[in-house]
Amino acid sequence: MDWHRLICDKRLGMEEFHDDRHHTRSDFQRDYDRLIFSSPFRRLQNKTQVFPLPGSIFVHNRLTHSLEVSSVGRSLGHEVAIRLRDRYPDQGLASRFDDIRDIVAAACLCHDLGNPPFGHSGEKTIGTFFSEGPGLALRGSFSDREWSDLVNFEGNANSFRLLTHQFKGRRHGGMAMTYSTLASVVKYPYTSAHAGEKGKFGFFVSEEEIYRRVAGQLGIPELSPGRFARHPLVYIMEAADDICYQIMDLEDAHKLRILSTSEVKGLFLGFFEEKRRARMEKVMATLSDPNEQIAYLRSSVVGTLVENCAEAFMVHEQEMLSGSFVGTLAGSLPELLRNAYAECSSTAWNRIYCAPMVVDIELAGNRIVSFLMETLVDAVLHPDRNYSRLLLNVIPQQYDVRASRPYERIQSVLDHVSGMTDVYALDLYRKLNGHSLPAV
Repeated sequence: MDWHRLICDKRLGMEEFHDDRHHTRSDFQRDYDRLIFSSPFRRLQNKTQVFPLPGSIFVHNRLTHSLEVSSVGRSLGHEVAIRLRDRYPDQGLASRFDDIRDIVAAACLCHDLGNPPFGHSGEKTIGTFFSEGPGLALRGSFSDREWSDLVNFEGNANSFRLLTHQFKGRRHGGMAMTYSTLASVVKYPYTSAHAGEKGKFGFFVSEEEIYRRVAGQLGIPELSPGRFARHPLVYIMEAADDICYQIMDLEDAHKLRILSTSEVKGLFLGFFEEKRRARMEKVMATLSDPNEQIAYLRSSVVGTLVENCAEAFMVHEQEMLSGSFVGTLAGSLPELLRNAYAECSSTAWNRIYCAPMVVDIELAGNRIVSFLMETLVDAVLHPDRNYSRLLLNVIPQQYDVRASRPYERIQSVLDHVSGMTDVYALDLYRKLNGHSLPAV
């Protein structure tokens, strides 16, 4: 791959209007602004990240997580751009490298855009509705590839659909993002046929041709049928996400008293050599508020991870350009940082993600999403029934619930359910069960 092609400000669906004029804001900055003002992005404020939506203690939701990932991604992209300018001083790439921070910031902003309500359990619930729930009876209505999309339903693939699909009444090209931003969102650039045991993939059958167009424009090679190399900037977006969800979850767990101050201090100090740790201990001695101590350590950890991930990117840059790099930037850190990160990850899995309040939201979310899926899928497959006609009125008109093909009708349900906030999904669940009535 070639950086001259990889950084491209042509917009999906607006190719005929593309020009090379210089504008006050770059098209990548416009991507960022367009996302900030979009309805799908605003809805993230009422979607669970890990812990239940805040009561008296504010913890991260999908919106605050995405904003923080974008902030870290911009910093990491800036660090990488500086190093790339030094590596390629005479090839007319300086201005293109300056765009990296804005491309990554926009990609980070929308990396969770397609995630359904109730965190990752909502994502899993949709897939298992088809693999082991009432949806299993529909297997004969879909091709093998369509069925694979449904049983492996993936928030990452749904993000790409949300950004690129032309919903009813909307413009061609979806949100009309730049080619580089779109490619930088796709962590798993292959179809569900390559999902493997983890069930991860980057685009549905319905958006495969769009991704092929993006890859062709940017010179991203197809390594095997349906499987592409990653755009190099994906590694930066992924690293920013890895840094934030791991470190911020520990900070939230401390605020909720799932983890003690001493435990989190020990985890965060593990990222530093003894001399640096001694200096940090002196700074913390001046802070009487435990939350402020943890915030100071968290910022220090993020700073050192950003710097070292930028170095790891440069070490593996040629492998990324050839499509041969296997792994992540977080997995390519120096041993001290890699071990400290692994310890944080182990603590999160053993102490946070199985905490009662986390499991409770997953149980409730499973019941709510399962009911909504069963009810809405039945309605779109039998639209002439009296109850179906009433129910389909609650689905926004942009979703094609009367499409000619069953796969497209099911997708309209997935579009609607995955776009719901936790609060809306719960409210609709109560109304459809007759447990509440509309209030004026």
